[in-house]
Amino acid sequence: MPTDSSPTPEPAPSTPPSTTDGAAPPDVFALPERARQIEPGFGWTAYAEVMNGRFAMLGFIALLVIELVTRQDFFTWLGLR
Repeated sequence: MPTDSSPTPEPAPSTPPSTTDGAAPPDVFALPERARQIEPGFGWTAYAEVMNGRFAMLGFIALLVIELVTRQDFFTWLGLR
């Protein structure tokens, strides 16, 4: 049985890689502190604005999907043209 004298590789570290100054790299997908503190409320709140923006984005994507699937523009699909 041959003996292998090569060194055993070290296991990968369980912590995320650090920057040159030793600090962990920023999480680019993390919400800012202000956004994490948004709570539902009644009226013109930051939470309402965030939810409105999210639903607007979903609606726009749905509109694009409908136009791609039906091969008709929005106004033709509604029967206005």
